[in-house]
Amino acid sequence: MEEELKVIVFKLGSEEYGIEVDKVQTIERMMPITRVPKTFSFVKGVINLRGVVIPVIDLRGRFSLPETEYTDQTRIVIVGVDDMQVGFIVDSANDVIDIKRDAIDSPPEVVGGVKARYLRGVAKLEDARLLIMLNLNEVLNKSEVVQLESIEG
Repeated sequence: MEEELKVIVFKLGSEEYGIEVDKVQTIERMMPITRVPKTFSFVKGVINLRGVVIPVIDLRGRFSLPETEYTDQTRIVIVGVDDMQVGFIVDSANDVIDIKRDAIDSPPEVVGGVKARYLRGVAKLEDARLLIMLNLNEVLNKSEVVQLESIEG
């Protein structure tokens, strides 16, 4: 029996990305974000989610994609990275799919403008779509995690 991954699908521009469901804690609508001075430019600030302060990162900024206005479809995907919670702002997130592990190929050098080190791989879906699988541990490097933990404080 082939092993399958359950994946949350979200969009940045016209590209579709995936994160394993077990890494995603919740998906929230946009909410007020409190800016924090002297952080990375892609860190939009912090949110108070049910009493927990969570740093929020704009994935468009992280991946050097052009910024856009937030819409009704914009979501904050809350994930667990190294025992801390981080929110990722995405254009939309509205699908959960199963992917066969052997359908995920190693990442090419550059996909959709995103540097390969952020990628776990590229999944070939049955309907010929490609899904870019994120490597959450690389989206934030260790020094960034340390700085975000100080924000989360």
